[in-house]
Amino acid sequence: MAAAIKNFIPLFDRILVSRAVAATKTKGGIMLPESSQKKLNEAVVVACGPGGVDADGDVIPVSVAVGDKVLLPEYGGTKLTLDDEDFLLIRDSEILGKFVKVTES
Repeated sequence: MAAAIKNFIPLFDRILVSRAVAATKTKGGIMLPESSQKKLNEAVVVACGPGGVDADGDVIPVSVAVGDKVLLPEYGGTKLTLDDEDFLLIRDSEILGKFVKVTES
């Protein structure tokens, strides 16, 4: 995966994500057919562009970083295949939320 990412750099406020893979087996060990597996809306950020540009020419940085786990809309983005791996290229504004780890104090 690292070689594919080095060959592709998103521009402006675009973000390259790798979707989470749906479970193929239940907790009880039953194999699920592909037709019953739903598409997950979770993804991991693989690469980020530098950010969008406002009317004054200032760069507005993206709100996520490489390695962040994010929530995506059900539809949207551009599908890419790099080195036989599927990725999704989306805008920063299309991301619905970011998962954070909560630590107990």
